[in-house]
Amino acid sequence: MSQTRIPCLQMRGGTSKGLYFLAADLPRDPKQRDAVLLAAMGSPDDRQIDGLGGATSLTSKVAIIDRPTRDDADLDYLFAQVIVDQPRVDYGQNCGNILAGVGPFAIERGLVSPREGTTPVRIHMVNTGQLAVIHVPTPHAKLDYAGDATISGVPGSAAPLIIEFQDTAGSSCGALLPTGQARDVIDGIEVTCIDNGMPVVVLRAGDLDITGTESCAELDASQALKSRLERIRLEAGTRMNLGDVSQRTVPKMSLIAEPQAGGALTTRTFIPHRCHEAIGVLGAVSVATACVLPGSVAADTARIPAGDGKRLSIEHPTGEFTVELTLDAAGHVARAGLLRTARLLFDGQLCIPRAVWDGAPSPHDTECSHGHERH
Repeated sequence: MSQTRIPCLQMRGGTSKGLYFLAADLPRDPKQRDAVLLAAMGSPDDRQIDGLGGATSLTSKVAIIDRPTRDDADLDYLFAQVIVDQPRVDYGQNCGNILAGVGPFAIERGLVSPREGTTPVRIHMVNTGQLAVIHVPTPHAKLDYAGDATISGVPGSAAPLIIEFQDTAGSSCGALLPTGQARDVIDGIEVTCIDNGMPVVVLRAGDLDITGTESCAELDASQALKSRLERIRLEAGTRMNLGDVSQRTVPKMSLIAEPQAGGALTTRTFIPHRCHEAIGVLGAVSVATACVLPGSVAADTARIPAGDGKRLSIEHPTGEFTVELTLDAAGHVARAGLLRTARLLFDGQLCIPRAVWDGAPSPHDTECSHGHERH
């Protein structure tokens, strides 16, 4: 037949949606694997009509799960951002939303045995080498997606997934403050370049002659704003040790303003060329960290609670994202935690045109793992 079938789960993780694969079910060759992922999503095409992508970066994501390569992890997680309108797959960042689905996926696929009550899943985030622990609800030692936890941007409720991030500072750029200082000036604009799990450039919306409360559609319609943000982003990428970022999706650009709904501050984040309808998990962690960092541009704007444990509500266009930061004796962020939800949407076989697979050795010759035959 003209199709190759690949075992696949589609899951909602946080406010994103993606395809989840075992590494053994994809081609070993990275170039051929990218071709398969592009075909899976239907890229490059603005509509992604010939694949499972949802025509936005938030629904064109992939998790590749493998055996652990470090002793303190249960599994490896490689995140892939499949570009919607270009024949390109970006591995230069983590995704905390898709990460939320990795814990349930590991239990679904038998990689981790569920415990009574809650099952911790230790995940090595291969993109940056960091470790995250997801606490998955498993009442009666069974995976359960139902619950009363709600998150902005997702209708209804689901079981709460608590994610703890460890040692994420400088995960992509080599340092929490890759430029060596809390505040820089780029293209006449004061910015804070920060990386606590996601490289982000934080800048005040008012400095760009906007309020920071505009809709995503309004901001996306401003070519002058987007052009200036891109100039700043390209220069920031070099200063943040990321090199030429013209073909990369990092750093993100987060415009901040006074909070509108009782939170720490409000944000409008470009990821990087379109305004995010919410804010990414690790992007929110980096912005929250900037809030408690003396001298940052966010420190001037954010409303910070007292105490060593900081619960910061990061407002965004469709709601808010609560980040819990624990500070050490020196006032540095020692741990970041947050709540997400996830749900299994589809479990089956993804069909890829046979011609895409040609030239790559099949991981199991004529058989997929779990006994699924390739045709």
